[in-house]
Amino acid sequence: MGLTTTDDTAPAAVVRRQYLASAAGDLAALRATLAPDVEWTEMAGFPLAGTYRTPDGVTSGVMEKLAQDWDGWAAHDDTYVVDGENVVVLARYTATHKATGRALNVRVVHHFTVRGGLIVRFEQFTDTALVRDAATA
Repeated sequence: MGLTTTDDTAPAAVVRRQYLASAAGDLAALRATLAPDVEWTEMAGFPLAGTYRTPDGVTSGVMEKLAQDWDGWAAHDDTYVVDGENVVVLARYTATHKATGRALNVRVVHHFTVRGGLIVRFEQFTDTALVRDAATA
């Protein structure tokens, strides 16, 4: 994925840093991309459905919980569509559910809103039935 900007506060650059931090398991770096009043929404039907607030709330309520239930949880970002402060990312989740041993490989769309170099809003769109099926014996 090639970003054409060198501005570290540009919306796409901020979002990319969030994916890199997540992939590295660096929750402090991930929190550094989030606004203090961030609203992070996991889709209805997703195992962690709901809206999480604050950087600590996002990492403890989402990333740490995914790591508890899934081996190798990763979001592979591949296509960015940027319109001002809005960044839409086409991606793929891959993981293996710890309890069932079932693999997950599902497309996902993330919509980020970035202001002042920080993510202020996130919304996830994915096939929650495929996630549920991987997590169900």
